[in-house]
Amino acid sequence: MILYKGISHPSLCDVMGHMTTRHYVAMFDDASYHLIYAIFGWSGEQAKIENTGWADVRHVIEYLDEVAEGDLLEITGTLVRVGTKSITALYTMHNIGKGTTAATLESTSVFFDLTARSAIPITDEMRVAATTYLDAGAS
Repeated sequence: MILYKGISHPSLCDVMGHMTTRHYVAMFDDASYHLIYAIFGWSGEQAKIENTGWADVRHVIEYLDEVAEGDLLEITGTLVRVGTKSITALYTMHNIGKGTTAATLESTSVFFDLTARSAIPITDEMRVAATTYLDAGAS
């Protein structure tokens, strides 16, 4: 599933002409909100209404091919694991102009009580939605 489309604008690049680390993370972060919405229907409204959200607790990024000024980027993602309080997703950044994989991110995020500021269990309803998504991704 395509979760993000963007361009490596000159303002996102460093003095060497390639996209800086901080902007890879920002693009992956934007993609993660779309994945969570696609799976759970969660958006910023739940943060306001239900005081629940997501907190990233682990990132493993692999930079596989340089992203230069003007490169067209697309991020896809999939859910790979559902735990008691967390999910793990794998995101892939594609450099569509070059036809290469620019980077990957494996991210673990916990379901979060925004008032208590601590991880909370994923609900049964969320687990069913996630399991359905995992099953669909496996076929």
